[in-house]
Amino acid sequence: MKPEKIGLNSKVIELGVWTRPSSGEVENGDSYLVKTHDDFVVIGVTDGLGHGKEASLAGRIAMDCMDSNSCDSLISIFQHCHEALKSTRGAVMSLASFHTTTNTMAWLGVGNIAGVLIRASVSPVPQRETILLRGGVVGLQLPQLYATEMSVSTGDTLIFATDGISRSFADNLNIQDSPQRIADRIGSQFWTSTDDALVVVARYRGRSNAKYSA
Repeated sequence: MKPEKIGLNSKVIELGVWTRPSSGEVENGDSYLVKTHDDFVVIGVTDGLGHGKEASLAGRIAMDCMDSNSCDSLISIFQHCHEALKSTRGAVMSLASFHTTTNTMAWLGVGNIAGVLIRASVSPVPQRETILLRGGVVGLQLPQLYATEMSVSTGDTLIFATDGISRSFADNLNIQDSPQRIADRIGSQFWTSTDDALVVVARYRGRSNAKYSA
């Protein structure tokens, strides 16, 4: 499933998205948003607790809050979303930001949305980084927050996957594939079908000014 693209004119990242609601459900509680500013881009993925309408509502509120506060630090975005989600069943969430002036990426996760950064490499087994997830639920119980920052290079690929995707999703990927092809492969092969599922693949490229949303 290809992402909706709004005002697309970006060389910061190349994006691929695959998403499905849980079997028997119409609404999807898993949401994403990517927002690009002059020298950085923020990527957010959220999973509203449970399934159906209430989970979808929590996801939309979280992404609207991230959209409104995307110029803030990742920790501040989490804090704003925590306040906004207190009237909902809550959500788990992972965020990342790519900074083009320093070629760095910061990321932070609360809950169980997996994150993997696969380095661009000519070696048969590319180097990987894995997000450090903190226990908690945004809107219900927010833990002490710490963002991790690292250097990135052109071609490095970030993958976020919600818990409707089997945790072995990053095994044996062809990192030379396009982000959309990677997302489609992960979704088709690793979706459990018993939960909402979302895969977001972002390959670091460069600079621009654009916005994607789901």
